[in-house]
Amino acid sequence: MSNPYDLSGKVVLVTGASQGLGKQFASTLSAHGAAVALAARQIDKITALKEELESKGGKTCAIKMDVLNQKSIMEGVETIERELGSIDILVNNAGLAINKLFLDVTEEDYDAVLGTNLKGCFFCAQTVAKKMATRNSGSIINISSVLGARPIGTLTTYCASKGGLNQLTATMALELARNGIRVNAIAPGYIETPMNKDFFKTVPGEALVKSVPQRRLGQLKDLDGTVLLLASDASKFITGTVITVDGGFNVR
Repeated sequence: MSNPYDLSGKVVLVTGASQGLGKQFASTLSAHGAAVALAARQIDKITALKEELESKGGKTCAIKMDVLNQKSIMEGVETIERELGSIDILVNNAGLAINKLFLDVTEEDYDAVLGTNLKGCFFCAQTVAKKMATRNSGSIINISSVLGARPIGTLTTYCASKGGLNQLTATMALELARNGIRVNAIAPGYIETPMNKDFFKTVPGEALVKSVPQRRLGQLKDLDGTVLLLASDASKFITGTVITVDGGFNVR
């Protein structure tokens, strides 16, 4: 019986691949046979990940890419095509959060968060989708957040960007279905990463954990099944969907 999650022969681009969720997505997809293009602004970190994946038999390339710069995106995609081949799957993961009260948010804060989380995803997807459309196939996976549907104080720009990303996912799916391209999103809840693990040991952090019905933080590996589903042909009739992975936080 064939493995529905076998990605051999597929080329994946993961943005924001230098750490956290992006690093996990890249590692998981590589382990299931995909050739993975690692994209981020921090070239040293993705170069180290490239070496790690290749030591396990993976095929990769490391691309310095700034999703706020359309020229950088286009040049990155061209380099990936030369090194690995045409992109079959895009994981739109690059993201940013600035924790401030609404009344304290500056224009620079707004532009940085909305630019990275929404504009960056828009133009990465557009650049890759134009290539996918010529082959009438492809899967685009936008990394949203449970906060795209549920608000939380001090993260107004982040919540707005993820809410917008959910709508972008839906409208892209509607338009691109005729081109054979599926577009979906993953909305993680509270996932423990090296950047936030200390916070979740504080009193406010522990209170957030208690608000999750499963009474625990998500682990990076908890997203593996969802990204494999959406990347593979196992989801060939799924498009326009936001899959929430949050231990029940969104329905509490």
